[in-house]
Amino acid sequence: MATTSPATRNGLSTAEAAARRVETGPNVLPEPAPPRLAARVGRQVRDPLILVLLAAMAVTAALRDVADLVVIGLVIVLNTTVGVVQEVRADRAVAALRRLAAPTARVVRDGSPVVLPAAELVPGDLIQVQAGDVVPADATLTEAVRLTVDESALTGESVPVRKNAEPSTVDELAAGTVVATGRGAAVVVRTGPDSALGRIAALVAATPHRSTPLQRRLAGLGRTLAVATVVLSLVVLVSGLLRGLPLADMVLAAVSLTVAAVPESLPAVVTVALALGARRMARRHAIVRRLPAVETLGSVTVIAADKTGTLTEGAMSVERVVLPDGTTETLTGTGYEPVPVVDRPSLSGVGLAMLLCNDADLAAPHGDDGRWSAVGDLMEAALITAAARCAVPPETRNAYPRVAEIPFDDTRLRMTTVHARPDGGFLVASKGAPERMLAADGPLRISPEVRNRMRATAHELGADGYRVLAVATRRTDGIPHDPERDLDLLGLVALIDPVRAEAGPAVAEIGRAGIRLMLVTGDHPATAATIAGRVGLPAQRVITGDRLPEGPLPAAQVFARIRPEQKLSIVRALQQAGEVVAMTGDGVNDAPALRAADIGVAMGRGGTEAARQAGDLVLADDNIATVAAAVEEGRRIYTNIRRFLTYALSGGLAEVAVMLIGPFLGLAVPLLPAQILWINMLTHGLPGVALGAEPAERAAMDRPPRTPDEAILGDGLAGRVLVTGSMITAVALTAATVAQANGRPWQSVLFTVLGLAQLGVALAIRRQGRRNHSLDLAVASSLILQLGGVWLEPLRSLLGTATLSLTDVALCAVAAAVPGLAIVVYTRFAAAPLRSAE
Repeated sequence: MATTSPATRNGLSTAEAAARRVETGPNVLPEPAPPRLAARVGRQVRDPLILVLLAAMAVTAALRDVADLVVIGLVIVLNTTVGVVQEVRADRAVAALRRLAAPTARVVRDGSPVVLPAAELVPGDLIQVQAGDVVPADATLTEAVRLTVDESALTGESVPVRKNAEPSTVDELAAGTVVATGRGAAVVVRTGPDSALGRIAALVAATPHRSTPLQRRLAGLGRTLAVATVVLSLVVLVSGLLRGLPLADMVLAAVSLTVAAVPESLPAVVTVALALGARRMARRHAIVRRLPAVETLGSVTVIAADKTGTLTEGAMSVERVVLPDGTTETLTGTGYEPVPVVDRPSLSGVGLAMLLCNDADLAAPHGDDGRWSAVGDLMEAALITAAARCAVPPETRNAYPRVAEIPFDDTRLRMTTVHARPDGGFLVASKGAPERMLAADGPLRISPEVRNRMRATAHELGADGYRVLAVATRRTDGIPHDPERDLDLLGLVALIDPVRAEAGPAVAEIGRAGIRLMLVTGDHPATAATIAGRVGLPAQRVITGDRLPEGPLPAAQVFARIRPEQKLSIVRALQQAGEVVAMTGDGVNDAPALRAADIGVAMGRGGTEAARQAGDLVLADDNIATVAAAVEEGRRIYTNIRRFLTYALSGGLAEVAVMLIGPFLGLAVPLLPAQILWINMLTHGLPGVALGAEPAERAAMDRPPRTPDEAILGDGLAGRVLVTGSMITAVALTAATVAQANGRPWQSVLFTVLGLAQLGVALAIRRQGRRNHSLDLAVASSLILQLGGVWLEPLRSLLGTATLSLTDVALCAVAAAVPGLAIVVYTRFAAAPLRSAE
């Protein structure tokens, strides 16, 4: 039991803090200077696909092929520009996220505790910290109650360090460390760059960002394509020379083949798709802190969800008070506004105990919110509000200064405080879990009849979804050596955290998506079962922490009375069983499980800073429905990237096949490099980006998650690319040979059919139903420019094409429509029964 000083501290005044902030600057860490433009451009051109184009550009320059040189250069400039612009936007998005997720601090200003952004701290501020808080600045302790701090962020030491505020050993708190247990108060001594965290921030900030698994897989695909393209081009070059063909023609054919095989817009399209997805998630209140979460969300098989604030509102309220004689009093009202509701002597003692045995505070309305808010633990704030509703206002605490306490811990499941009474004696106040408080060997002096009746009442309230606390007091003449003995029971307090209106539909949607939802909570088993039943989770079997096995988990979806270390065990057991696990949490005790899970989902509004730091995804609204929306968005992103790959690789395959097969059909050099690049630029550019923005499929949440080890071209994608590319090749070569036989400009016909056929495929593979108008606009723009390549003189000179008549273009359009129509027919008719069966 720790003793606290009776002296009060008022902290700095608002005016004094503002003056000091002018001198010291904001309490923010130094940020690295943004990369120079040259560095950004260098990163873009190092992509394997762009390097292949640079090599092709060098060859065309050596051949003095000005037209092809200009077109290749334009493509490289365009893709590099898109990549640089997107990188700048991504940096701005990260900066905005940093501001959104900026930590807060409890500060005493003008004598009152308030919650402020940590950036507003100045030296001399008095801060208050408790379990779960990230220390916002270097500070010297003035008060410490069983305070331990996790300093692993700075020292690497995983064992929490005990901190003292005794005059002989006054310890400091370092910025960036996490309070593990207890609470304390401290005076800020260093902020921002001068803090312990600030001194290493430059090194941390300079660490390069690790690419996502999807980006790494795509980079590997790009390298494979680049190597295959170069090898294939060399084979064509050597074989042509062996057949006695001119060197210049064969070099030109090899360059054309190289250009045809490179989906040069792939890096830009993938980057844009990921960025758009992250932005859409943010609009749906899901903030992606680590981009791999975007991919992993699509393959989550299990969501281990906390109850409070996720399935429920996260705003506790005392609704019932049951007195020892069995009388039940109902308290009305919502929110945290401390207004009296009932004024009965029978409730004054309970109200006083709820107010005194409490570490939270209430904050008056500020800004446009207009609502009172909780400062500290929500349950304890609800007890303060309940005390006020029992006609015991918060300022009553000033007449009962705390002189000693035994903080709550996970073993005793209760908290006890000792206060000086205005009449000169002392008052012990205690609150805790009924099963411990009402136990035969518990701290209460109570008759067996009352004990049994109150136990039954507590069980009934828990079964109705309430969180129940037993409240007791004891009056003494001096500070007792053992405060938790011979306490008088004042009653049971029943708190309710209402189920969110969106929780039931969200749980149903998650189940429909083939994802197993588990409720993992530290609450009473009956409470957990009731909440699970209300949201539609099977609760016939509830596993409690004392019955949790070491090995595989039993077949259950509700786990109650789970200790923090057991949450980590649950995550690891699920992963060992081959599951991909998303874990939701809000407290410091959830941080290990959040870190270990494949996706850590932290609560952004009601969660602790430690949980947000450990999470991959932060829910700005603490809502389980947002998890379902994020899963749907993750599946949409992955589906759209695969949709683009179907489109881009099919076109690239067709271009390569045309270049390889064409000469055997009498088409010596089927297409010039400039013509291929023009097709790629028009088909892969705007339409490719638009495909990345396709709406989610209606059935996105009606099919099971994809397997984590699935290749980017797996699940039949490679076959679809082969079939689609073959159809494009067939119609393009057929049109060219027919045109050649009829004395028409066959190369321009091939150029037109190849481009239009790819645009038709883009429209055919789009999501059915809700239209993506950006894709319509992109295809229309590319169509106009593609036809401009055979109708406009400047473009004809640049591309080496000939003029086509309206009849020629109409016939080209008819031929080019065949692959797209075949895909539409198959999708709407042949594949429909398969989708229905799924």
